Amino acid sequence: MPTQSTTWNPGHYLRFAAQRAQPFRDLLARVRADGEPEPEYVVDLGCGPGNATELLTRRWPGARVLGLDNSPQMIEAAQARAVPGRLEFRSGDVREVTADLLGGPVDVLITNATLQWVPGHLDLIPRFAELLAPGGTFALGVPGNFDSPSHTLFGELQREPRWAARLTGLEVRPNVPEPEEYLRALDAAGLAADAWETTYLYVVDGEDGVFDFVSSTGLRPVLIELGGPDSPAAIEFCDEYRALLREAYPPTVIGGRTVQLLPFRRIFALGVRG
Repeated sequence: MPTQSTTWNPGHYLRFAAQRAQPFRDLLARVRADGEPEPEYVVDLGCGPGNATELLTRRWPGARVLGLDNSPQMIEAAQARAVPGRLEFRSGDVREVTADLLGGPVDVLITNATLQWVPGHLDLIPRFAELLAPGGTFALGVPGNFDSPSHTLFGELQREPRWAARLTGLEVRPNVPEPEEYLRALDAAGLAADAWETTYLYVVDGEDGVFDFVSSTGLRPVLIELGGPDSPAAIEFCDEYRALLREAYPPTVIGGRTVQLLPFRRIFALGVRG
């Protein structure tokens, strides 16, 4: 999550549940894909509203699954999906996860679209490796699109004089190493490592679909700093950003619908404990 204090809106986040879940599904398909025994205990770090975590119970029906997130709003939303004895959600920070918190060794430790908000998270990988049971897997997925127009235009707008004074310190580029760096970190932690990347092409509805997609995550701290999403300053900022995105991602027609096409690079890595 961006910060401990950021207030998340699970409903807004879930508007694009299918797009956000696809990388998780693809990462999951690479975990224990060669007929290994089913895991008994699976943990999702940064589970959000639990929609992706629920997929873990379908992949491994016999496993006990725990979802952790540091957002009270996300955990509250996720509780509606909880199943006693099968699927549990708790508050927890990925930077502070311990064997005591988890209650024992983990067969699959997975995290998707979370570690980019944690500076220096490569340093956490040895600790994650220690949480694994013998034969256990640590799997991660992070966005790798921070050089795309949706991000660069956002940063340029924040730096413009009329906004810079009000948004001092908020332009924090998420921390995402390249696939090779994840591979080396997993290897150094004693795990049999693999890493790869995929660029998705999201088809988002409407002339401002890209704006709607990104506004559910990285835009939120800016809107809060400008007085909330309904404040005149926040509305003005959004109008300017929306116009920039329309130019960068021209609306087109696909299947009779007006849409925007959003290329979205994702980085994946996994390591297996011997």
